[in-house]
Amino acid sequence: MDKCKSRRRFLKAAAIAGLGAAMSNWAGAAERSGRPNVLFVAVDDLNNAMGCFGHPLTKSPNADRLAKTGVAFEKAYCQFPLCSPSRTSLFCGLRPDQTKIYELRTHFRSTIPDVVTLPQLFRRAGYFAGRVGKIYHYGVPGDIGTSGLDDPASWDTVVNPRGRDKDEEDRLTNLHANVKGLGSSMAWYESEGGDAEYTDGKVASETIRLLENHRNEPFFVGCGFYRPHVPWIVPKKYFDMYPLESIRLPENPANDRADIPPAALWVKQPNFGFSDLDCRKAIRAYLASITYMDAQLGRVLDALERLGLSENTIVVFWGDNGYLLGEHGLWMKRSLFEESARVPLIMRVPQAKGRGHACPRIVETVDLYPTLADFCGLQPPHRLAGVSLRPLLDDPQAEWNRPAYTQVQRGNNQAMFMGYSVRTEQWRYTEYDGGNKGVELYDHRNDPREFTNLVKDPRHSQVVTQMKRLLEAAHGQA
Repeated sequence: MDKCKSRRRFLKAAAIAGLGAAMSNWAGAAERSGRPNVLFVAVDDLNNAMGCFGHPLTKSPNADRLAKTGVAFEKAYCQFPLCSPSRTSLFCGLRPDQTKIYELRTHFRSTIPDVVTLPQLFRRAGYFAGRVGKIYHYGVPGDIGTSGLDDPASWDTVVNPRGRDKDEEDRLTNLHANVKGLGSSMAWYESEGGDAEYTDGKVASETIRLLENHRNEPFFVGCGFYRPHVPWIVPKKYFDMYPLESIRLPENPANDRADIPPAALWVKQPNFGFSDLDCRKAIRAYLASITYMDAQLGRVLDALERLGLSENTIVVFWGDNGYLLGEHGLWMKRSLFEESARVPLIMRVPQAKGRGHACPRIVETVDLYPTLADFCGLQPPHRLAGVSLRPLLDDPQAEWNRPAYTQVQRGNNQAMFMGYSVRTEQWRYTEYDGGNKGVELYDHRNDPREFTNLVKDPRHSQVVTQMKRLLEAAHGQA
């Protein structure tokens, strides 16, 4: 009898313990589901030519509405104006001199194998982590439909869409017909298809599918759009929104290049020697591609609202590098001028107090890793290069005294050297090869288009000294 009583007591205690464990698991799941979700929208080669950032022509109604309900960072800067180094820097939370990624071929796991990436941090915390399209680097358009330099440790699910644009590359008008590959060619085609047929349309559709399938669990979903990266193949209706007569080339002073170091001018002949008409057509194609991408963004934002996810989902909208469209006679990226280093960044954080306001402070894309970890209650790795932007998301006008650093690599295999630039609210200071191959100083308060290099002006010698110290401080972080 005593044995029976003991057994009943044991079974009762076990049942209570089991119920307690089940309740604990349920509470943990409830706690996790209460954390904000993250929708991270990465856009390839998108500069700040959008309505919410003051562009007079570009039609970007969906990015604009996101800015009205979030915080648009008017002065956000990438750490390296090239796809793979920039994306690696953001998703690893480290500067390029820490990741050692300076080009498009090396995978970061070969240089920092044990790094915990941003989506990997969320995945380890019990979030579903999935990506559609280009989040880490792969070549566009050559690697569309593949995983390229993706990071399997970051994701539970990946989707690599391939659309009609891949089948129409032989129909392009290509100003760079003598350049090998389309990834660096100014080329476009006014296609006759519908939005959903193209790669970005499929990116939107597959992202919506992930949101629908994982709406009842915490998620980190990466949505990677390809346009406006070249080649600019989008439906003709988006070209029609931009009459050619409305497109103008940037006006540069006749002597604009006289005080610019040769190392800064990777496009040696202004505008590659193309005619003004061809350059205007290229700008038109770029803007048409932005508007097409924006329409796909709108579909994803609409799905968030339809699924009841908007008020518990942090939305990040980010471009991996800027893009020059004739400023200083330069095109594309890989430059330390403002139009290449500055990137679009909009964040909508439901619990942030500053929603609906623009932020004029200097921020960096390495700040996104600690910011998202902060708002989602996750412990990030040590030695991250950035800081949480929570103070600016709560008060976009708050005091902020952090500069932004951007770098590029120059030269060839026999003589590689680096260019480094530091941006404060008033100044941009740049050194190539430690100053041996050129130095620049621009006053953004009086010269926002960086036409006058003040580095040799004795009246600014103290500023040069101060900015040089800021660059040296950044090197100390690596």
